Amino acid sequence: MISQVAGVVVAVAEDRIDVSMGPIALSVLVPGAVALTLKPGAEVTLATSMIVREDSITLYGFADADSRDDFTTLLTVSGVGPRLALSILSAMSPDALRAAISTGNLAALTAVSGVGKKGAERLVVELRDKLPMRAGVTGRLAGAVGGASAPWHDQVRSALLGLGWTARDVQSAVDLVAAETFPDGEAADKQPVAVLLRTALRSLDRS
Repeated sequence: MISQVAGVVVAVAEDRIDVSMGPIALSVLVPGAVALTLKPGAEVTLATSMIVREDSITLYGFADADSRDDFTTLLTVSGVGPRLALSILSAMSPDALRAAISTGNLAALTAVSGVGKKGAERLVVELRDKLPMRAGVTGRLAGAVGGASAPWHDQVRSALLGLGWTARDVQSAVDLVAAETFPDGEAADKQPVAVLLRTALRSLDRS
């Protein structure tokens, strides 16, 4: 079992990075928020979970052990496989996920691609005791799990909070993205979440 990968990033995709470890490079599937923070040449250390199946061996990587443990816990829910668990952690920070489960916020959970109402209900029922909300995060995450005007608001807020930005900075970035005019002429509500998250990160880097 490979529980940690440390090395130099040699390639980055939307949901995957390749990490060089001496003469070999490992391909690791990661949450989108992790991939967005890395560039080729950067040194990285990931907490990893290795999923072994008859026809494949896949590494999933996370920014810290808590996120990896949440990934493993998500896999205990009926109907949740590694890809869906990764999608959930790409859309929601660990604290935002715990808050949504603790409060029964189905709207925040169904905002994740691949999670329907019944799936969200299963997550709440099966994980309420396994993923309790951490002390001290309720106020910080109130905006992230409260009713937003569009599903992407929750996803972008959660990802930015998970990267360590303050709630005030996150809300300012979300407001700027909501008012952004995109090259294709469409509004923010019509853009992929990955595009919206990159736009928010650029606005935070300029601030």
